[in-house]
Parts: sequence; structure tokens; C-alpha cells
Amino acid sequence: MHYYSTNHTSPLATLREAVVKGLASDKGLYMPEEIKQLPNDFFDNIEHFSFQEIAFEVAKAFFGEDIESDDLKKIVYDTLSFDCPVVKVCDNIWSLELFHGPTLAFKDVGARFMARMLGHFNRKEGKELVNVLVATSGDTGSAVANGFLGVEGIHVYVLYPKGKVSKIQESQFTTLGQNITAIEVDGVFDDCQALVKSAFMDKELNEHIRLTSANSINVARFLPQAFYYFNAYARMKEQGLADNLVVCVPSGNFGNITAGLFGHRMGLPIKRFIAANNANDIFYNFLKTGVYKPKPSFQTIANAMDVGDPSNFARVYDLYKGNHDTITSIISGATYSDNQIRETMKSCFTENGYILDPHGACGYRALKEQLLPGETGVFLETAHPAKFKDTVESAINSTVTIPDRLAEFMKGTKRSIPMTKNFANFKEFLMNE
Repeated sequence: MHYYSTNHTSPLATLREAVVKGLASDKGLYMPEEIKQLPNDFFDNIEHFSFQEIAFEVAKAFFGEDIESDDLKKIVYDTLSFDCPVVKVCDNIWSLELFHGPTLAFKDVGARFMARMLGHFNRKEGKELVNVLVATSGDTGSAVANGFLGVEGIHVYVLYPKGKVSKIQESQFTTLGQNITAIEVDGVFDDCQALVKSAFMDKELNEHIRLTSANSINVARFLPQAFYYFNAYARMKEQGLADNLVVCVPSGNFGNITAGLFGHRMGLPIKRFIAANNANDIFYNFLKTGVYKPKPSFQTIANAMDVGDPSNFARVYDLYKGNHDTITSIISGATYSDNQIRETMKSCFTENGYILDPHGACGYRALKEQLLPGETGVFLETAHPAKFKDTVESAINSTVTIPDRLAEFMKGTKRSIPMTKNFANFKEFLMNE
């Protein structure tokens, strides 16, 4: 299958080219030429399949033309060495727990899949060292760093905003060493993302070193995130709760909800989606007005959603041909202040005994406010609450236990390279690496 740019002026790319380049030459995001419908009998029997079996069928629709079946199956099964269960929170609301992977965040799925796909291409073609650039507002950095840790032929540079990710998140990508380099940028997430995009567009730099991205702008990062939407539907269908299913996605850079929308286009019977934002409400305002107006992001307690210009908006816009009415018929929005997020964590814990992280709290609250009679809601609990231990504990007035594998990261020694938000400085650093 070939991939086109959302800006529609770059040449078509193969899957390998789209994965290795990350961003098209016209600065657009790659989209598959075709989104294949899955057959009805797949959905009729989906509740009888395992997570890995479901994911393999979805992966074949995306990547089956470009990767041999046995190799693709190995990539999928190796990626999904952990479960993403659906857990009941209250009568009509369920949590899709995406924090059971190695770094306790939803991005483990996409990052592990991409690492294995890129490793597959490297082994097949024996190309030179690939340098992965990834900007993170929290969990992306840890998931990508750990997904690629020790992968031969790949070096990862994690760019993160100084003082704007939690200490636990920071420890997951600054203590690894080996082929992982942490870059501490004096700015916000959008500055980190701008550095990554500028690097891809710089001709001299790209002639000097081979670059790709592991942010959700990369097709190999965001498309596999569709796997757990299909699995959630299957697990809800097992319990007779799949009719009138509403899925709420805490949203920052919009790769996660875009993957769900791709699943919907493939036939996944989700009634509608809710994009839950923190106070960075750019998409929420677009839904209300039809006008997309990026603005500088600002810091909140749901830091992974602190994005002022969501990259994947371009994919959502392209998917629905820019038709605002179509977009708003499928997606509604919500936006919450830090105080509302704290209130939600507290009330959910008091009423249900369920501990939310700040991002999941946005998803849970949106469902509480927007579910209609007869609908069942699933929200994505995107990270383990322990990754935001101080914030969560102060909100619920109770202790959050740190899982053992998370505690191990915190024992390591921080190693990072300070960087300004000036691209010239970043370019000079990469040119001399």
C-alpha cells in the first residue's frame, strides 16, 4: 500500500519510506491510500478472539501488503506481550486500562510495534544507522525509549520540556543510556515538537544523518493504537454491552483518537467518540466554531495533553475531507480545568473506589456528563496513576502504590543534555553527534 501526504503535494511513499521518513517532504502527515473494511463475520465473532488474534487481523488490513504474514504476526504478538483489559468503574462506564505495558502507558503499544517494524526493515535491507527523534510531553518519551532500547541500528533522541513532565515519567527515559539520549529543552512541548519537525525539513541535516520520528505523526506509531479499540469492543461484546458504545479519549496530540477513528472507518461498531481535553482546548473550540486556531500550550496537571497545535488534527481533517458537520456528527468535545480534574479524581475514588490518573479523569468526567440513556461508555485510562503520584494522592487523599517496575526506573541516575528551543543549537548538536 502507498501513503500520501495530508498536504497532497509530496510523492506517494511506500510503507518503509513513510515509517523511516516520519513526515512527508511537504510537511504533511502520511495517510494510507486505502482504509480497508473488515468483513462482517470478523465483527460477528470478534468476542471469541484473543487480543493478539484481533490485532493481527487489523494489522493485516493496514500492513499485510508490505510485510510477510509470518513476520507481521511475530511483530504483533511480540508487541502485545501484555493485556489491555476493560474494567467496570460504575453502572454504565468502563475503563480501558492501557497501563499494563512496560512503561505503564498506552504508548507502549504503538512504540513497541514501531520499534519492531523498523527493526524488521533494517534487518531486511541493512541500511545505515537510523536516528529516531521524539518529542514528549510525558509518556511518549518513556514508551519510545523503552520500546527501542537496545534495538540494533537505531539511536533514539527524546526531547522533553524542562520541568514540565513528572519526575517518574522523566526517570523512564533519562536513566536508560545505551542507544537512548535524553534532550532537556528549555521550553514547552510545542517547542520540542517544533525542533523535531524542523529537523526533518532541514536538507543539510538529512543529508548528514538518517532521521525518523516516533511521535504519533509516524504511521507505525499511531495505526497500531487501533488494536485496543477493537479489543475493547470484543470484551464489551462478550458481556452483551457492545450496543450503543461511546468511547471517550483523553486527547493531546490526537494520535490516539485518530487511531480509533480509523478503526471506525474499518467498520468497528462504535456509536460515537468524545475527545476530552484539559484546558488546552484548541480542538474543542474547533468543534464549536469550525475554525482551527492553534495557540501556545500551557502547563496543566494532565501534562501529556498539554498541546497547543495537535499534529494529528491534519489526519482527522483529511479523513473527513474537512467537513465540519461530519466531524461533529462522530466526535463531540469536552474541556476541563485542573480543579475539575482534581474534583473528578476525588469523586470517582470516593464513589467507586477507582483511582484515575489526571488524563483518564478527563475521559471519565466527559462520559458522566455526555452519556445518553441506553448508551455504555468506555474511557481510555492512558497511564498508571502512580506516574502522577503526588497529584493523584493530593486529590484523593489516599496513597497510590508504585508498581515494582516503575520503582526500578526511579533508582537510576538521570542523564540528559540541556538544549535551548533554538533550532540552530539543536542542529549543531545533531551534526556533531
